[in-house]
Order: sequence, then structure tokens, then C-alpha cells
Amino acid sequence: MIKFFRTSAFLYDRWILSIALTLILFGLLMVSSASMVISDRLYHEPFHYLLRQLIFLISGFGIIWCMTRIPLAFWEDMSFILLLLCFFVLLLVLIPHVGSVVNGSRRWIHLGFISLQVSEAVKLMMILYLAGFLQRHLKEVQTQMSGFLKPMIFLFFIGLLLLMEPDFGTTAVIAMTMLSLLFIAGARLLPFIIIFALVALGMIGLIVTTPYRMQRLTSFLNPWVHAYGSGYQLTQSLIAFGRGGIFGVGLGNSVQKLFYLPEAHTDFIFAVIGEELGFIGELLLIILFVLLIARIIYLGQQALRQEQWFGGYVAWGIGLWLAFQTVINIGVNIGLLPTKGLTLPLISYGGSSLWVSCAAIGIVLRVAYEVQSSGTSSSSASRLRQRVS
Repeated sequence: MIKFFRTSAFLYDRWILSIALTLILFGLLMVSSASMVISDRLYHEPFHYLLRQLIFLISGFGIIWCMTRIPLAFWEDMSFILLLLCFFVLLLVLIPHVGSVVNGSRRWIHLGFISLQVSEAVKLMMILYLAGFLQRHLKEVQTQMSGFLKPMIFLFFIGLLLLMEPDFGTTAVIAMTMLSLLFIAGARLLPFIIIFALVALGMIGLIVTTPYRMQRLTSFLNPWVHAYGSGYQLTQSLIAFGRGGIFGVGLGNSVQKLFYLPEAHTDFIFAVIGEELGFIGELLLIILFVLLIARIIYLGQQALRQEQWFGGYVAWGIGLWLAFQTVINIGVNIGLLPTKGLTLPLISYGGSSLWVSCAAIGIVLRVAYEVQSSGTSSSSASRLRQRVS
């Protein structure tokens, strides 16, 4: 039994596990720093958000462990059921008195101690669905238009439900991840040209017809014109980066988190990192994300070389999702992209985001386990054939 656990632990990817744990623990530290003042004001307890995040973190470690014990074949068999579950939870959250409205968006379901943001889980479930679809219909995806259109139809309805919340940021992340996976799987180029044209027209239509999105876009282009209105978040974020400079003002010494910067412990936590730890801290954090994402994508390539299609596309999908969401969150914080309600994976405060991210890391570790197990079995078989010959 001891030998079994030692072998199993060895087969999990230590690079992914180490970097992910470093990011999670660093996130806990920054959530503590960014939330102490607002926590004291709202709950008369400076460590309210820290204690909750610690509970989320401990349970997140449990989720990682559980996910590493579940064979990928289970998720492959469940992939279509997960797609149906996406529709169910997104419909459920839109029902009045079931879904909760926060800051004008209906994205949460209250379950006593926590509020679950269902769109976070949908990101992972859609990746598992598409990986299962590619496993079953890879030839069709590569040679026929129907192989591209089938998952796009489901994406259209999922995106429609997300936009009804509204959650444009999550819709964009899921769409980019699914399109990228189809491209990696070898889908023909013409459907991408058509879909990109339609998406561009749709985005322009949404921006033009929805006043608050148009306001966000104009604020993003010149936030200082609306410094006390629609551009307030971005201007305060830019002030934080300006104060931080190269080396930062020191951990815990941020001024912008003192009720100047909204959502300092969630969507704009990167601005607090920039103010307290400076450009050096930001750069080190970005390097960690690059290493994590690159390692996950490398693992996906290893799985595809072994023709483990499901595991390979799951790893690719999770790597792309983390990359897109990280880039968007950082881009919003530094003013390169319009404001979106997206957290920084593994760093920002929030149980739903942390749990889903931990589940994704656990599944990736399982992919690594099965890839290494397959490689070890192949090597053993090769050595045995050499001895026989």
C-alpha cells in the first residue's frame, strides 16, 4: 500500500502542483492584505474574508485530491451530461428568488454559507464536454463542416443564457477556449473566418444596443474623462500601479484598497499587487502563470502524442482557459481591455472561482498521472521485448 501511494505521487506532475500551490498561497496572502479594511468596515472583523478564503482553500485542496483519484474515462462518459447540466444551472440562476442579483447581474445561487457563481463551473464543464466530443468525432471535426457546427450550436445557446445574466466576460472566455480547441483539433479554416465575422458583428451589436457596455467601452478608451463615473474603477487601478512603481510601497501599505478601488480583493486584486509589490511583484506573478500554463499545454501535447485524445484536449482547454482569463483580468487592471467581471485565477477572493480552479488543477494532475502511467507501461513493455529477443 505504501509503495502504491509513493508510485502514484511520483506520477503526478510536480511542476504543475508546486506552481499552482504557490499561486494559491500567494493569493491567500494578497486577499488578506486587500480585504482587511473593507472586511473591518462591513463585518467589524478584519479577517472575515481571509477566514472564508482559508476555508475555501482547505476545501479546494480536498477537491484537488478527489479529482486526481477520478479516472478520465469517467469524465469522458459524463461529458454530454455535463453539457446538459450547464443548461440546467444557467436556467436555474435566471429564475427570480433562486438566482441572486449582485451589482446588476444575476449570476449567483445562495446556499447558506456561500454563494455559488454557476458560470465559473460552466467554464470547466464546457471544456470537458468539448474534449469528449473531439474524442468521439475527431475525424468529423477535421473533415466536415458539421463537426464544427455541432459544438457551436451548443455554444450559441450557452452564450445566450450567460448574456442574459449578463456575463459578457465569461461568454468571451468560453467562446475563445472552444474555438481554440477546435482549431488545435484540426478543424478547417473557413468556419473560423465565418464565426469570427459573426462574433465581431454580434459584439458590435451588443456594445451599440446596450448602454452600459457602450459606456464601459468609451470609459476604457479615455477613463480620465469619466474619472468619477464610468471610468472610476480604471482610474483608481492606474493610480495604484503608478504608486507602486518598480518595487512597490510594501505589503499591506496600499492606499487604493482603502475604499478608493472597488473590488480590490476580487476583480482588481492585481492592481493591489502592483501597488504593494511593484513591477517586480507583478512580473514574478506573471512568470508563475506563464510557467503553469506552459506546463499544462506541454502535458496536453504529451497526451495527444500518445493518442490520449480526451486527456490531451482537456489539458489544452484548461491551459487556454487559464491563459485567456489571466490575460483579460490583467488587461482590464492595466487599462488595455474594457472592464469585465472576471477574477484572476487562483488569486482572487471567491469560493466558486477557487473551487473550480482547484478542480481544473486536479483534473490536469490526473491527465499527468495517466500520461506518465502509459509512458511507464510502454517503457516496461519495450524492455521486456528486448530481454525476450
